Amino acid sequence: MHLYRTSKGNIISYNGNVYLNNSEWTSLINRSGLHDYLSSLISSSQKIDAAQFREIVSQNTLPPLTQQEVWAAGVTYLRSRDARMEESKDTGGSDCYEKVYTADRPELFFKAMPHRVSGPGEEVYIRRDSTWNVPEPELALFINNSGTIQAYTVGNDMSSRSIEGENPLYLPQAKMYERSVALGPCLYIPSKPFDRNSSITLRIERDNNTAYEGSVKVDKMKRTLEELAKWLFAELKFPYGSFLLTGTGLVPPDHFTLQHGDVVHITIENIGTLSNTVKVSPP
Repeated sequence: MHLYRTSKGNIISYNGNVYLNNSEWTSLINRSGLHDYLSSLISSSQKIDAAQFREIVSQNTLPPLTQQEVWAAGVTYLRSRDARMEESKDTGGSDCYEKVYTADRPELFFKAMPHRVSGPGEEVYIRRDSTWNVPEPELALFINNSGTIQAYTVGNDMSSRSIEGENPLYLPQAKMYERSVALGPCLYIPSKPFDRNSSITLRIERDNNTAYEGSVKVDKMKRTLEELAKWLFAELKFPYGSFLLTGTGLVPPDHFTLQHGDVVHITIENIGTLSNTVKVSPP
């Protein structure tokens, strides 16, 4: 089951049919047993045809959050650990990433408030004071206000590697700025836990050509999804629920950096594709 937040209402896609529903978003997605609850809403929702669905989704899709904070987990894949160690080796900060990768406690950091989150088709920014920038394609969890993983979506955790590489303590500046994250295109609400054999694919388009492409399985992640959610909610309360980016296993080569006008496409099996155009952050 897929749930889209659009300016025309919420769209429920289920068993090949689509339905338009006007429930309030935050209370809707925080309902326990979300899959079954959405199934029960279908009978009272307006059924729409495929053409209507395509028109609404292509022009009116919003990021799947209203009041929810976005958090992120770092160094959850071996490839991410190696990339962080490499970028920090000249400043003496590389050892901390090895320790984080093997520690019981994961790295968790705040990423964005809702007004800084881009949706499908919107722009994501690279900082003007960074010389090395990459997208980080990630599976994102929606965890409801009771701490239960309710749904999944595609996340793009934009990262300024030149800034983080100067000093690990610069992580907030490397990660948190205007339009530094995108979520979408929908919430995927399966009837059973997410299949970790699913693939995450990243394609970066530049001047209508592929500048980078790669793929990784979610099961390459060192930590479980439930473990990350448990640590996030250990000492924090989220009355509206929270989104948690779960880390990246895809890192472009060191000579690659995003440019103004690049288009980032991130696809996760069973969820869909999130596409965003890169722009240099305006003054």
